[in-house]
Amino acid sequence: MRNLIKIIVALTLSGLFSVATAQETNLDALLEIVRQGKVNETAEYRQREAEFTGAQDRQAGLLAESQASQRAEERRSDQLEAQFQSNDDQLAELEQDFTNELGALKEVLGVLQLVSGDTRSRLEASLTSTQFEGREEFITNLIQKTSSGTQLPSIEEIERLWYEVQREMTEQGRVVTFDRAVKMNDGSEVNVPVTRVGIFNIAMDGKYLKYEQGLVAELDSQPEARYRDSATGLQDATSGFAAFGLDPSRGSILALLIQKPGIEERIEQGGTIGNLIIIVGGIGLLLFLERVIYLSIASGKVKGQIRSETVSENNPLGRVLAVHEANRGADVETLELKIDEAILKEMPPLERFLTMIKLISAIAPLMGLLGTVTGMIETFQAMTLFGTGDPQVMAGGISAALMTTVLGICVALPMLFLHSLVNGMSMKIVHTIEEQSAGIIAVHAEQRGGA
Repeated sequence: MRNLIKIIVALTLSGLFSVATAQETNLDALLEIVRQGKVNETAEYRQREAEFTGAQDRQAGLLAESQASQRAEERRSDQLEAQFQSNDDQLAELEQDFTNELGALKEVLGVLQLVSGDTRSRLEASLTSTQFEGREEFITNLIQKTSSGTQLPSIEEIERLWYEVQREMTEQGRVVTFDRAVKMNDGSEVNVPVTRVGIFNIAMDGKYLKYEQGLVAELDSQPEARYRDSATGLQDATSGFAAFGLDPSRGSILALLIQKPGIEERIEQGGTIGNLIIIVGGIGLLLFLERVIYLSIASGKVKGQIRSETVSENNPLGRVLAVHEANRGADVETLELKIDEAILKEMPPLERFLTMIKLISAIAPLMGLLGTVTGMIETFQAMTLFGTGDPQVMAGGISAALMTTVLGICVALPMLFLHSLVNGMSMKIVHTIEEQSAGIIAVHAEQRGGA
């Protein structure tokens, strides 16, 4: 038992001694690592300190070098400023000498510059530039030269300016035809003869043209036919005088004429009611033509029957005379009744459609008034929604609304005259028939009385 206890104690002491020896070894190693790191850091710090000291010495040298360069540049700047001031003073003296040398010529240059600028603005907008090109470029160069203050225009340039001003005055009173490129409405460009009327208008093949920014182009729409015809007559004329629609405002009046609605546009303004009025008027015109043709034929046949001894039933009078021939033995009263009956039968074909023509002349203005009222209602509704800020829009709406009344009156007035014409033709035939019938009855009564 004692031996066993001794063995356990021996083993325990042996383990403790082993752990203590290992711990001592580890601490010595850690101490050595710390000491070595401190030594390394100290060496690195010394190296950095040495580098910083050397760099400081170099920076001092660079600073001294930079300061020396700055002082040199400052001295150079002072020299340049002095030279600049000297040159500025010298330039002012030269300019004063130049001004003194110019004297009255300076005023001449000012007037020349003013005239050149005014001439250029006139030529740019003048129709003569369509014929004489390149003038604006010359005058622009002349203006630059006179305004530079360092160049003087030559005598030739001044004389050419004088010539251009005089030519512009002369060309204002000329009518000239020449070839010129014209841009058409379809985008194409053609070279055609054009006629320039002074500085007012330019035309081609009976069409007015416009000139804007060096470009001659066809107008989007043309004025009325009478103005276009005058343009055609002017181009065809070779000498003497010719009537021409001249625009003294150089395009403003022509632009207003173009904006004026044509007949087709006026009809479109009438809308549905306007179209109905035109249709009604067309129907009335067809009825009038039918009546004129029928009554003219009937009148001719009646006149032929009066001249003929033979009774023909192809006309109203002949059919009435045929009734007399069929009732020669009848008494006067019976014959008169028979003839009156025959005349009444002939009246409807002669008076057919006359009431319709008269009715059209009465309803056309009423339809126009209806269209005007509805158009005015639409105009006032638009004013209610969008206000009355633009009087032109309101006036345009009222103008469009009144077009139906105009159409109605344009239909009614001719219809009244046409109705009066065909009614007169019809009444003339009826009067002839009645006159001949009265004569027949009178002759028949005399014969019966003599018997």
